[in-house]
Amino acid sequence: LFRAEEDLRVWEVEGSFVPLIILVFFHSQSNAIKTSKYNIFNFLPLNLFEQFQRLANAYFLILSIFQLIPQISSLAWYTTVIPLMVVLSMTAVKDAIDDLKRHQNDNHVNNRSVLEKKWMNIQVGDIIKLENNQPVTVSTSLGSDFFSFWFEWEQGNPFSTSAATAETNLKVKQAISVTSEMENNLQLLSAFNGEMRYESPNNKLDKFTGILTYKGNSYFLDQDKLLLRGCVIRNTDWCYGLVIYTGPDTKLMQNTGKSSFKRTHMDHLMNVLVLWIFLFLGSICFILAIGHGIWESRTGYYFQNFLPWKEYVSSSFVSATFIFWSYFIILNTMVPISLYVSVEIIRLGNSCYINWDRKMFYTPKNAPAQARTTTLNEELGQVKYVFSDKTGTLTQNIMIFNKCSINGTLYGMHFVLAYVFQTTEKVNFSYNKLADPKFSFYDMTLVEAVKKGDRRVHLFFLSLSLCHTVMSEEKVKGELVYQAQSPDEGALVTAARNFGFVFRSRTSEIIVVVEMGKTKVYQLLAILDFSNVRKRMSVIVRTPENRVMLFCKGADTTLCQLLHPSCSALRDVAGEGSLRTLMVAYRELDNSFFCAWSRKHSEACLSLVNRENKMLNVYEEIEKDLMLLGATAIEDKLQDGVPETIITLNKAKIKMWVLTGDKQETAVNIAYACNIFDNGMDGMFCVDGSDAETIRQELRYRWESCHSASLDPRFLTHLFTQYGFLL
Repeated sequence: LFRAEEDLRVWEVEGSFVPLIILVFFHSQSNAIKTSKYNIFNFLPLNLFEQFQRLANAYFLILSIFQLIPQISSLAWYTTVIPLMVVLSMTAVKDAIDDLKRHQNDNHVNNRSVLEKKWMNIQVGDIIKLENNQPVTVSTSLGSDFFSFWFEWEQGNPFSTSAATAETNLKVKQAISVTSEMENNLQLLSAFNGEMRYESPNNKLDKFTGILTYKGNSYFLDQDKLLLRGCVIRNTDWCYGLVIYTGPDTKLMQNTGKSSFKRTHMDHLMNVLVLWIFLFLGSICFILAIGHGIWESRTGYYFQNFLPWKEYVSSSFVSATFIFWSYFIILNTMVPISLYVSVEIIRLGNSCYINWDRKMFYTPKNAPAQARTTTLNEELGQVKYVFSDKTGTLTQNIMIFNKCSINGTLYGMHFVLAYVFQTTEKVNFSYNKLADPKFSFYDMTLVEAVKKGDRRVHLFFLSLSLCHTVMSEEKVKGELVYQAQSPDEGALVTAARNFGFVFRSRTSEIIVVVEMGKTKVYQLLAILDFSNVRKRMSVIVRTPENRVMLFCKGADTTLCQLLHPSCSALRDVAGEGSLRTLMVAYRELDNSFFCAWSRKHSEACLSLVNRENKMLNVYEEIEKDLMLLGATAIEDKLQDGVPETIITLNKAKIKMWVLTGDKQETAVNIAYACNIFDNGMDGMFCVDGSDAETIRQELRYRWESCHSASLDPRFLTHLFTQYGFLL
């Protein structure tokens, strides 16, 4: 049974009848995708409509109509129609070739096979099986968003979402434990009987709200249970899932949008030029028509015996009107219809040059540059602003654990000596059989603190080994391979591993950690997810000693506000340095308090209305009065050639903006390292504001204060005019 209810979808699953029931209500909603603009029926009218948005084409169309009127036509109709048809035909052929490639790609996708069915025939309600390294993408075997029932591995499963979100880091997807009893038993899967209520199709890739009602109990569903079209399964032998969105309803297609006719700056410029030529032509015809009317009224009227008027000419004004349109036709060569043909040929040639350019060939992937359209090529040279992310774009996205501060003591300063003088030896981790041989650290005092059993140091590394979403894989005994959603987490978990706190494995209910050679199992009670708003993540575990502990890590600007007042003396030490810093804290929870909080957490999870805000409020109730353990400092090196590239962009008058979530000191240092800032710049200042009015007032203050300082007022004037701030 399926019905729409406001913003929610209700769907009952009753055994093997699911596909038949869904087909009744979704017969018209197949899983086929369409990225092309035209088909055999709408190509001619739609393409002509787009082409006649060019003023020159519209002008010659009107001119052709006028030439069919014998009273004003002084030239044969075909002198205008034939050139116009040639121009329209050449452009139509080019557009048809571009769209034919889209059709071929669509057909290639829609006819892929999935479980002995074509990709386009997958329906909402189908239960399907995916295997390791099998993509959920438009270019291979599956293209539906589906809810995951059961994975072969209980410890969670990484998925690559590069095609869906442009991120190459692995994301952990976890099936709910209540469906684990079905495993890969097809009889149990076909007999599954439950009801799913979930949101209507939308384009939000990072949000999903739903509830599964099964055996009288309700289980909340979020984005961690949803596999999106565009993902690729990694490190998972198989999984079963229930299709909930298909075709244009999938989140990836919801973000695609409709194909629209795009006009370049060159097209706009040519339209403006043609408009001015058209006005100039009209003024000339108007002057000539006035002169003709004056001559006819003063002279021609008296010479009708020699130059008789046509029968449809009753006065000199009528004669002047007809002659106006006659001149309008005769002087049509002033409007350069051939200009559009020349531009189209140049665009086609530029596309070929892009495809043939050896300097744009990417050798590691054997991939040449490819111009997917011949319409927008000249726009490549019109870039004025470049907006860039920092991590993974300017930097290598390879994180290195360099320093840390634990209980007010700073470790890792020997790294600077090792980097500058290359004299300090690396710490020998041979005593730890599970250590990562690639990990490097240069401060032996931290190893000694771990061996001495310092409680704060042990809690610090225990927090790093528990508070994360990393997945572990052990294909060869004793050789652990970590799959992390972000390099930051991978670097921190690897550091804890080398210092004796080895994250071994995890499921949806437990986390296994080897602490100084002893294996301990922690019961995973709750995960308080990281988000861009919270800027932190927390885990709540029950220790083998039956203590309930909350471990939290996050940005120093956020975590400082959640610390217990007794931790104020440690805050400044924890935030030192200009590297990427994260603060680590913990809190021991009372059992009764946690049970009460857990009930609130479950209610918020099962809410279908305003769930996100309710979850944030519940998180804030428990993430407070934290005890600070310390902070970590991670280095993310620049990619090769970044400073030189930015200098080249500056020479081309391209303005560079970099978006980063780092604190101010780190952002400034990165800007200097990238040559976005240089030592020759005067008057660098920081503007702090959350709305346009605050920013405008701050800039006005700087502009006024520059008159009494050494700062050149022209600098701020340039700033206002270039970046849109008006005094």
